[in-house]
Amino acid sequence: MNKVILMGRLTADPELRQTQSGIASCRFTIAVNRRFVDKNSGERQADFITCVAWRQQAEFITRYFNKGSMICVEGNLRTGSYQDKNHSDVTHYTTEVFVDNVEFTGSKSESGTGGGYQNNGGYGAPQNNYNNNYSAPPQQAAPQQPAQGNDSMSYGNLSDFEEILSDGDVPF
Repeated sequence: MNKVILMGRLTADPELRQTQSGIASCRFTIAVNRRFVDKNSGERQADFITCVAWRQQAEFITRYFNKGSMICVEGNLRTGSYQDKNHSDVTHYTTEVFVDNVEFTGSKSESGTGGGYQNNGGYGAPQNNYNNNYSAPPQQAAPQQPAQGNDSMSYGNLSDFEEILSDGDVPF
């Protein structure tokens, strides 16, 4: 299984590019903090990880994220290599995250909206993520029934309900 989940801040504004055949792509770097603090300097170290997104995913990222934005990406790790143009005997190796899913992780004011975009084989659609930004609608009070003279509650017509004599058939 090859699955990567990263959360960090963009180090620069993502730039949308097009291939010669018109397919949108976006390459960006995320600064991901390490869990521990450096003993010598007392500062938190970060890793700078290159990510690549394609098609609608790339368009979404360039539209809604910018330098310093907090972002969560999910994808898979890919490695590659290429020969140095100036030195034919030198091979450079690359490691990138190919992005499948993106989520807003900053505050509402930071990200501007509360959604995510999922790429299912290049044909995804916007997906709402209300984890950080959803507030439940205010509860409305039930209408008050006029008081009955003897404090008994009115249950209405109970003939629509079946009486359960035993809970032996309940699966939990």
